[in-house]
Amino acid sequence: MVVTGGSGFLGRYVVHRLRQFPALEVIVPSHQEYNLVEHSAAQRLLSLTRPDLVIHLAAIVGGIGANQKSPGKFFYDNLMMGVQLIEQARLHEVQKFVAVGTVCAYPKFAPTPFHEVDLWNGYPDETNAPYGLAKKMMLVQAQAYRAEYGFNAIYLLPVNLYGPGDNFDLESSHVIPALIRKCVEAKESGTDHVVLWGDGSPTREFLFVEDAAEGLVLAVEHYDGADPVNLGSGKEISIRDLATTIAEQVGYRGNFVWDKTKPNGQPRRCLDVTRAKERFGFQAACNLREGLAKTIDWFLANRHSLHAGAL
Repeated sequence: MVVTGGSGFLGRYVVHRLRQFPALEVIVPSHQEYNLVEHSAAQRLLSLTRPDLVIHLAAIVGGIGANQKSPGKFFYDNLMMGVQLIEQARLHEVQKFVAVGTVCAYPKFAPTPFHEVDLWNGYPDETNAPYGLAKKMMLVQAQAYRAEYGFNAIYLLPVNLYGPGDNFDLESSHVIPALIRKCVEAKESGTDHVVLWGDGSPTREFLFVEDAAEGLVLAVEHYDGADPVNLGSGKEISIRDLATTIAEQVGYRGNFVWDKTKPNGQPRRCLDVTRAKERFGFQAACNLREGLAKTIDWFLANRHSLHAGAL
């Protein structure tokens, strides 16, 4: 089997979980060897490896700031990787393709909790719509190829992930690692306040990365349907409450200053996770406080050994 993006954040956990099955040969292509945005690289990868299963995790990702800075790149690179890999998987008679989408594909004002049937009932939040739409095209392609060619492609929608090994670079990180790093550094420097984007009112749902990997592997083993499936915890928290929780766990006692000139992003995010439980028995195991503690511990233990750009 081939796992694209297998050296990335989620990918490392997925590969570790898959390698617990002794009979599986797991191939993790490197970006240096295979730039999957290019047609020739996708073709060469599948011609050389001849996998029976492809799990597509490779993506250009980042928080609101990164999406706003590079919307064209986020759209083009993610779109081309997905389109070309699914086509090459079909041509090379891959038995199953697992396309991993994003919660950013949901409409900006989708009713919560987000049900999979609501995916097309509006436009995504503008701050990351190019990324969300590019990833959602894999669902269209998967269903079209199933209808015309009988191609077995499934589509999963993970919510915001976090955990040990996350990206803590403030230029491109998501909200949890950014908050952890800001609170730790403010505590150590004695800074009396931390500036955060927006007004703190949006809600988000988070899934611990080990849970996400487990859900994905369960889908690989037990799900072959055409319907998209959410992967999440089913619980939401406001960004304001999240910041307070992280500050408490880090031991930071300063204040938060909310920069309302910066975008909030989507007003609410919370998934209905019924389908994942019914179709392949997935249910998140790690609660948010426990997951945050593990993530904070990892950051404190590893940050000085990481290059500043890789934080």
